[in-house]
Amino acid sequence: MAETDMPDGPRPVPPEPPGPNECCESGCDPCVHDLYADALREYRAALSAWEKRRAGAAAPPRRDADPTGKT
Repeated sequence: MAETDMPDGPRPVPPEPPGPNECCESGCDPCVHDLYADALREYRAALSAWEKRRAGAAAPPRRDADPTGKT
């Protein structure tokens, strides 16, 4: 099964950091570095949620949830 076909969706993609000449060093608000930091926080939160969904999907079935009653 391809990663994009997984029920928990594809792995989040990290944001691209600003290039070496993207910051003009004039104190813009917001600066490209501020925007990158925001995007990086969002990515880390999305990655954490994705990893938790994958861990939950991969968890083995509980023995007490056996529909046959054989535990």
